[in-house]
Amino acid sequence: MNLIVTAQDAVTAFADFMEPTDAELDAIEQEMPVILAGVDLVDAQIIALDRTPNEMDNRRIRRARNRVLAARRELANRTAGASLPGGAA
Repeated sequence: MNLIVTAQDAVTAFADFMEPTDAELDAIEQEMPVILAGVDLVDAQIIALDRTPNEMDNRRIRRARNRVLAARRELANRTAGASLPGGAA
């Protein structure tokens, strides 16, 4: 009888050496407003799925889309401003 043995690396998906680095955590922290705005947009869309969307649902989705766009714009401006020397934009 042949025994099937699993590889320990495949079973242990989150070993100590696989923790996110400080740079990765900083990048996630910078992108958090975009992530949260995206979650709000998905929530607004889910609410509208349960029924026929009314004017209030349309406003909620439109405002959530605008928040996503504003958060993406802020992130892009912050990223672009950080990479330019001398603070020129």
